[in-house]
Amino acid sequence: MANNTNTSRKAILVTPELCIGCRACQVACKSWNQLSAIKTKNNGTYQNPPDLASAAYNMIQYSEVPSDQNAVRWLFLSRRCMHCEDAGCMTICPSPGALYRTDDGAVAFDRDKCIGCKLCVNACPFDVPRYDAEDKVTKCHLCFDRIGAGMEPACTKTCPTGALKFGDRDELVGAAKQEGFGTIYGEKDLGGLGSIYAFKEEPKLYGMKENPEIPSSVVFWHTYLKPLSLIGLGGVVGAAAIHYLAIGPHKDQEEEV
Repeated sequence: MANNTNTSRKAILVTPELCIGCRACQVACKSWNQLSAIKTKNNGTYQNPPDLASAAYNMIQYSEVPSDQNAVRWLFLSRRCMHCEDAGCMTICPSPGALYRTDDGAVAFDRDKCIGCKLCVNACPFDVPRYDAEDKVTKCHLCFDRIGAGMEPACTKTCPTGALKFGDRDELVGAAKQEGFGTIYGEKDLGGLGSIYAFKEEPKLYGMKENPEIPSSVVFWHTYLKPLSLIGLGGVVGAAAIHYLAIGPHKDQEEEV
């Protein structure tokens, strides 16, 4: 489903070992996008907010992992939209233009065109899209408005340690490889991600999925139901019924065996 034709694609390179957990990127994102504060409470961790939200496009994930000295160490991971080349959210979205690709390769959104169906939530392997109080989609859009004005994203500009770097995607991947990182997460996953990670160890240690995939339901929607939606709701319902009769009972029977 991916179409790799963008030769000027931009990306953010995340290097967790350089992150000090200062969360300046979170503050910068809120400031630029004029996002409201989120009321939270202490739940036994320094991580705040606890997850992405309609008013939190990015966040630092705090993880305690074992160390060689029989102790624990902190890993700080910047989470945001991954801006997949093969984006499940765009594939399944039934409202034209609600989720769209920018000239720099980012997946942005137009809340005025969002119909609040929340299909994109189920289609994202990284659990990124959120909905605000008006049932409109929100998420990181790679600060496409800043990029269009010749600036870099607010988060990367603010990062004091270089844990977040913005630039040409191919150049960022090449630089990470030259620095000897064992895994360049997102180099080829889902057609190549727009948020790539330089990991020294296995991705699962950082709380990231290995070999992320678009749910099969999204593929089915893109292949069969979405074209039928042009016929009308009746066509979609009919196709869904056929799918259930053809696949559903057989799947249940296999699971029972």
